[in-house]
Amino acid sequence: MSVHLRGLLRPAQQTTYEKVFDTVYVGLMTNVLLAVACSPLLAALAIVRDPFASWPFFVVLSSVCAPALGGAFRCFAALGEGSTAVFRTFWYGYRRTAARALAVWAAGAAAVSMLAVDAVVVSRTAWGPALAPFFITAAALVVAVTFAVMVLVAETPGAAVRLRALVRPCLYLVARRWYLAAANLVVLGLAVTIVLVKPVIGVLVVCSPLLYAVWATTRFILAPALSRDDPMASGS
Repeated sequence: MSVHLRGLLRPAQQTTYEKVFDTVYVGLMTNVLLAVACSPLLAALAIVRDPFASWPFFVVLSSVCAPALGGAFRCFAALGEGSTAVFRTFWYGYRRTAARALAVWAAGAAAVSMLAVDAVVVSRTAWGPALAPFFITAAALVVAVTFAVMVLVAETPGAAVRLRALVRPCLYLVARRWYLAAANLVVLGLAVTIVLVKPVIGVLVVCSPLLYAVWATTRFILAPALSRDDPMASGS
């Protein structure tokens, strides 16, 4: 028994401490770079008292988050490969994914906005409550698929595969593992809520760990599409 106790109380290896410090460093620096990249949106949220009253403006302005997410995803992937070069990796991912990430974000934002407007219009009718589950489910699916496509774009930033070819495998895999996609949506909702309520804590402390959890789960969902041997990886 004493042997097992001594084993439990034995100090951790130096490499363990290094991995912990590297992870914390990458997380904090990624948060800082995300704040810099998304500063126009954060500044607008700090100035405007009621963002929902000007939601079209904020939907457009939220596009600054698209390439920023691409940069964060590259930092997460590099950390798994043993690299802690956050600054260079972030801006590399930012530049390489900017155009495609913006296109994906714009399509997703437009679809969610359209569903939201339709839901408000339909809610005023007698049969509006019966259609509420449809609009909620459709909006959740759009968000999950949009995030999945952005993860694929970040994984293959220089690929020549068209974005349209990435939507079908993402839609199939997200629907196949809907329970994981639902968990991702809960975590994303928590991240957005914290950023809106406590911007400093949300952006500089909480944002990166929550995004990493969603990114890692999404990569697991998209494992067949990320495999070169899988036919869906080519969008067929």
